[in-house]
Amino acid sequence: MASLIMQSSVIPAALNNLRTQSCCCFPQQSSSSSFVVKHRQHKNIRRPIISLSAVDEKVSGSEPSSSSFAAGFQFPDSIKSLKFKLLSAVSGLNRGLVATEEDLEKADAAAKEIEAVGGPVDLSADLDKLQGRWKLIYSSAFSSRTLGGSRPGPPTGRLLPITLGQVFQRIDILSKDFDNIVELELGAPWPLQPVEVTATLAHKFEIIGSSTIRIIFEKTTVKTTGSLSQLPPLEVPQLPEQFRPSTNRGSGDFDVTYLDSDIRITRGDRGELRVFVIS
Repeated sequence: MASLIMQSSVIPAALNNLRTQSCCCFPQQSSSSSFVVKHRQHKNIRRPIISLSAVDEKVSGSEPSSSSFAAGFQFPDSIKSLKFKLLSAVSGLNRGLVATEEDLEKADAAAKEIEAVGGPVDLSADLDKLQGRWKLIYSSAFSSRTLGGSRPGPPTGRLLPITLGQVFQRIDILSKDFDNIVELELGAPWPLQPVEVTATLAHKFEIIGSSTIRIIFEKTTVKTTGSLSQLPPLEVPQLPEQFRPSTNRGSGDFDVTYLDSDIRITRGDRGELRVFVIS
């Protein structure tokens, strides 16, 4: 508990960058990390169960190969090869944390091919496809090596003892809830053990035009997991109104450029390319 209190000044600053389309960037997850994510059951919406065993593996020193990465998906023949190409391009990049400039270009080109074949997204007709919990498998912003992605932020490394686990987006089209869920491990000085937490950044969302989603931040809740899972969740207080940046009031827009029952591709307000799979 002492280590969790010690980190209280670090968590709000690091999580503040997650309130918009741009997720923050952390060092890659250690193989010893163990995280738990709980998510609500959605009413009245049923989706087919898709095998994502290869994709759902925790990120560690080794990742599934290109072939195993896409093995659980069933694609329409007309776009199957393009999806496989995209999944192959982002496989092994630790969600973009270790991506080189060449990797970024390859992923962007593969995404553009799918976007061209899929055509414009119309969320008014395909809103039900947003429903569910989506797992982030790639973000071009993570290659910047800062906690802000393509936004300003502290560099990754040893300056902040925070290790990134899995990142999810949980979308409920009935209640208009849009939650960014981030699994973290907070380091602590020896002999204290690291603290494992799940941070949920709660938003509401609305559709702007045919394919743009606007999210409006509501609150951040941090819940300890692992050996400290019995502790109650903690709501991270917001900065007073007079200290909040005038350019970011907790909302953000991003475009959904491709969407089906398996994969979602989005592009953010600062050019972030992000790829999600249903989980």
